[in-house]
Formats: sequence, C-alpha cells, structure tokens
Amino acid sequence: MLTLENVSHRYDETPVLHDVSLELDDGHIGCILGPSGCGKTTLLRCIAGFERVESGEIHAGSTVLSSTSTHIAPEERRIGMVFQDYALLPHLTALKNVVFALHREPAANAEATAADFLDRVGLGKLTGRYPHELSGGQQQRVALARALAPRPQLLLMDEPFSNLDIGLRAKLGSEVRELLRELNTTALVAMHDHQDAFALADDAGVLRRGKLLQWDTAYQLYHRPADRFVADFVGRGVWLEGQVQDDNSVTTKVGTISGRMKDKLPAGTRVDVLFRPDDVVHDDDSPMQATVLAKQFKGSEFLYELCTESGVKLLSSVPSHHDHPIGEPIGICLETDHLVVFRRD
Repeated sequence: MLTLENVSHRYDETPVLHDVSLELDDGHIGCILGPSGCGKTTLLRCIAGFERVESGEIHAGSTVLSSTSTHIAPEERRIGMVFQDYALLPHLTALKNVVFALHREPAANAEATAADFLDRVGLGKLTGRYPHELSGGQQQRVALARALAPRPQLLLMDEPFSNLDIGLRAKLGSEVRELLRELNTTALVAMHDHQDAFALADDAGVLRRGKLLQWDTAYQLYHRPADRFVADFVGRGVWLEGQVQDDNSVTTKVGTISGRMKDKLPAGTRVDVLFRPDDVVHDDDSPMQATVLAKQFKGSEFLYELCTESGVKLLSSVPSHHDHPIGEPIGICLETDHLVVFRRD
C-alpha cells in the first residue's frame, strides 16, 4: 500500500531524513518510533505531500506520490492526517468540523456521513458541541472522525495520544485499532512511547537522527533489535558484560546464559548482553538469590530492582501478589529464550 524508497529531506542546509525506506501492507497499521527531533513529523509531512522530498520516492500502490520529478498535491493524495494538536476549527461544532472535510460531497450526504463517523468514534450524542466544550480525548475522536470520513486510502497520525493521560491512551488506542480494522484503513502513526506503539501496530520502526534503524514487527523490535539504540528505546533492561561460549550460550557474572542469538558470533567474542525485566523470573525455590533494592508498584506487577550475591544489579517484573519489602532476599532464575547480544567493540 505504502512504499518509501531512500527518502531524504532537508530544511535549508539541515538534513532531517536520510535514505528512509519502508513498506506498509494494505490494511496494516505501522508506527514510527523515536525521540523528539528525530524526523517523525517530517516523514509524515513528506508522505502527506506538505513537504517535497530531496531524493528518493514515495509510492501509494503503483502510484508515485513524490520523487525528484513528481509531486502530487496533498489534496489529491487521498491521505487523511490527524495532527498532534488536533487542528479543530474552534468556531465549528464537532459535526461541522467533520463536514468540513467532506466539502466535495452534497451537503445532505456530508452531514449524514459526518454524523455516522462521529457515532463510530463514540460521539454520536455530542455532535453539536464546540471544541472548547470537549475533553482532550473527545477532541481527539473528532479529529479522527474528520480524517476518516472522506475514506482515505492512507491515514497518518502524528503523536495522537501524547496529550492524553495513560488510562485514556490505552483505551483510545484499542478503539482506534478496532475502528481501523473495521474500515480496513491503512495507517502510519508517529509515536515516542513504545508501549502505545506495540498495542496499536502491526509493524514498527525506530527513527534516530533521520535514519530508520529498523522496520519490523513489534515482536522483532523487542526480541531482535538491530542495534543498542533500538534495544534501549523499546524497553528497559540492564547490560552485562559477557563472553560467547557457542552459538547459543554466553558466560556472564550471573552464570552461563542460554538462548537463541540473532547473529552467530565466534566463541570467545567479548559481548554485552541485555537482561530485560521479563528475563528475570521470581522463583522461591531457586538457589540464586537477589536482594530487593527498590520497587515500583504498577498495578498488576511490581518492577523490582535487585542485587545478586555477586553484586550484579538486575530488573525483574513480578506479579503484584508477590509483595516483598526492600532489603529482603528473594529467589530468581533467568529465562532468556532470546539473547540480545552485541559485540563490546
């Protein structure tokens, strides 16, 4: 559905995107992750047609949207966009904001379509309210309805949940995913929170300083990161020094760890190994002991900071009914089905 081939862009003399390439299948939801200033918004603006590419090509199916010689105007691209600040017109009601995006339809049809999409996003009883009379989550839903009502072939969303609290982000993220599935709409979303992205996306990528480091499934990003930056960005963890023993094991200060490695490294190679909180499992019967240094209650689980008898600090996700006080030793075992390993050099 969407293909980017070596897309680059700059503002004046400042490079912003560097040879970005990705493919997004029809009906899939993709997420671009990255810190502030990495180029996420610029990438969406290039796809939408608000910015011209310096090099490379952007395709929608077999149609070239952008290249060094072609630039289809934004209004001709059949692409909807939800901006980070929602960009609702303050003097128009929720219904009229959505109707505004349907200016090519007869008025009666436009109002019926607008009312239908507001109902789909759960605002069927609030069509007459103005933006200032709506909560942040409701404004976000109006912006989504406005972008979807013209039935775009591609939906772009720029940090759609950044202004919402955590609980509402999770709820709205689930609803957005269901709605996009129902409409079979292809979407590309820019985000900075990997948990929001993993809950929403089929495919995801990490952008850093304008370079797309990896484009893959969320599962692969977490368990098979392309480099240390990706590994750190998509989840917490602790790096320990180690040495490769064979294709599936590494010796560390907490013992020899077994699991599948993405890359085959020669025996004896000095490496860093990433231990994520879900790799460190609480087990009362385990002979390996670790002392609780700190803990964070997260509802269904605790995140424990632990120190082993050898002085190694680890993080562990533990079900919340295992409530251990700080200073208490607990049994742990390491379950590393996937080894995230990179050469120390």
